[in-house]
This record gives sequence, structure tokens and C-alpha cells, in this order.
Amino acid sequence: MAARPEPWLRGTLGDLPAVHRAVLHALELAREDLERWCAPLTEAELHSRPHGVPSVAFQIAHIAGSIDRLLTYAEGRALSESQAAALRAEESRESAASELFSELRSCFEGAERRLRALAGCDLESSRTVGRRGLPTTLGGLLVHVADHTQRHVGQAITTAKVARSSDAA
Repeated sequence: MAARPEPWLRGTLGDLPAVHRAVLHALELAREDLERWCAPLTEAELHSRPHGVPSVAFQIAHIAGSIDRLLTYAEGRALSESQAAALRAEESRESAASELFSELRSCFEGAERRLRALAGCDLESSRTVGRRGLPTTLGGLLVHVADHTQRHVGQAITTAKVARSSDAA
């Protein structure tokens, strides 16, 4: 059976502008890759920190949290106290796999709704990030949603492979 093409080659989301479509395709690929490589892990593998690197569980929680935070900035809003508290707690979370993947799926679904709502907005419009109000644009934030997510997906997959091979050794 032939491998399924990556999301950006499936001809989907044609109703969206190119940047929004590309971000959603990157998130779809992230979801597929995380489910393929990380969902089969045991709870111990999911939370292990081989060679001291952040766990797969952390990477998944961070992906979901950062997508939410970056889209909040893209919407022109500041983070809520609950978002700031979730950020502070990301590294110490000990969530079960079912909870992490449920949050991740919910995050991706919410991201699609939020990106669709931003589809008519000017990508050059000014936005700020963080307490310091660092300058960027809506387009910059949307592209960063995709590249930041993919960076952490790569880290999660690499960690998953090392965690799995450490168990086999």
C-alpha cells in the first residue's frame, strides 16, 4: 500500500488563505506524527527522560500549551492567569497518556477554529508577545505556531525512539 501524502499535498483546506492553510497542514502533520510515534509508548516511556532530556509527556503538553498561547497573542490578547499558570506547571506535570492526547486533540481542533477566525485579518497587522510586549505581526505569529510545533514534535519523536530503545536494551 502506498504511503499517504503529507497533509499539504492532499488538496485540503483550499478555502483558507495560503498561510493559514500551511499552519493547519503543519498542525495536522504534527498530530499524525505524534500519534504514530508517541501514542504507542507506555506510561513509563512517555514520562522517561533518557539522558536527561525533557520527556515526551512534557513535549506534548508544551505543544498544546504553546499553540494556545501563540494563538492568544495572534488574536491580539494577553495571556490569562490560567494560561500563565499552565505554562509554569508544564515541566512538572505528570498526566496520563490518555489525558495528554485528549488535550492535544482538543488543542488542534480549537486551533483550526481560531485560525479560521483569523483568515480575513491582515497578516502584517502588529501584535505583541509576552509581558514585555515584544513586537511581531499576525503573520509572524502564525508561522511561528507551525515552526515551533514542528520543532517540539521532532524532539518528542526522537525522545520516544530513545525511550523505547532504552527499554529494549
